[in-house]
Amino acid sequence: MRWPALMLPLMLLTALAVFAVPQARAAELVMFEQKGCEWCARWHAEIGPIYPKTEEGRQAPLRRVDIHEPMPDDLGWMKGERFTPSFALIEDGREIGRIRGYPGQDFFWGLLGQMIEKLDPSDEDAPSRPTSG
Repeated sequence: MRWPALMLPLMLLTALAVFAVPQARAAELVMFEQKGCEWCARWHAEIGPIYPKTEEGRQAPLRRVDIHEPMPDDLGWMKGERFTPSFALIEDGREIGRIRGYPGQDFFWGLLGQMIEKLDPSDEDAPSRPTSG
């Protein structure tokens, strides 16, 4: 068998391995919410438009979960919420921390910052995280 004839099966096996193995997800900020929640609406008005533009938003993109809908399959391991809004910072299939309620902009950013400091700094694909000091 010639070398080029081996290339195609090898390439196919490599592609199957890449797509068949579940990829570890980077950090996410899961927002538990529900329709009619005035504090959820306040968060969306005050933080929502700027969140994706911040370092925190790049490190942990927002994922919204309605508490009245079934938990997404990939989050089935998480404990759900009854209180909205609540925010769970997750990384690689584990929960780092949770904020229950929306205490206003200043408290939200401070509490989120404390949780983000706990993210795994060895994640080479993650954006650089600020160091405390």
